[in-house]
Amino acid sequence: MGADDAKPLRADAARNRARLLECATTLFAERGVETSLDDVAKAAGVGIGTLYRHFPTRDDLVLAVYGAQIDALDQRSRELSTSEDPGAALREWMRGFVAFYAVKQGMVTLLRAMMNGSRSEHFQHTRETLRLAAERMLAPAIEAGVIRDDVAAPELLRALGGICLTSEPRSVSPESTLALVDLVYDGLRFGARAPATA
Repeated sequence: MGADDAKPLRADAARNRARLLECATTLFAERGVETSLDDVAKAAGVGIGTLYRHFPTRDDLVLAVYGAQIDALDQRSRELSTSEDPGAALREWMRGFVAFYAVKQGMVTLLRAMMNGSRSEHFQHTRETLRLAAERMLAPAIEAGVIRDDVAAPELLRALGGICLTSEPRSVSPESTLALVDLVYDGLRFGARAPATA
């Protein structure tokens, strides 16, 4: 746990932290491991000392970006799971997963090193959060009969992850990647059984 977690941040410090995370997210997605901490500080318009006060190490910054993306997917699943159109909500969440993976893909080398090190427990928690978010999206769509009932969260996440791993941002257009996501969604709809009516 970092110093930022010990007590609430002042408004200006909170703004700086949010700005650093926003810029780091963009730069990691665009440049991957080539991104330096100096790059992030400059993009955020703050000094390197300010960055180090919030994120003492590069690993701390990478984990904060990764965690923020997981939290966003989790929060979005909570918002969309109450939609009156669970099929459209599931499709929207699946498409949002692609944006998350673009960021993760830029940091994949750094993340892999941490997954096998002292931070491994952190990733167990985030994987579980992501699995529960996927289940939260699938359940209403299955119940409504808009997708097949033999799909589970791990399979959905593997399918989406496979699409993203083969969709290098510098060589594959976002439109092409989203088209593949839509193909997976169409596959989920094939064989769906509408609920019996009274």
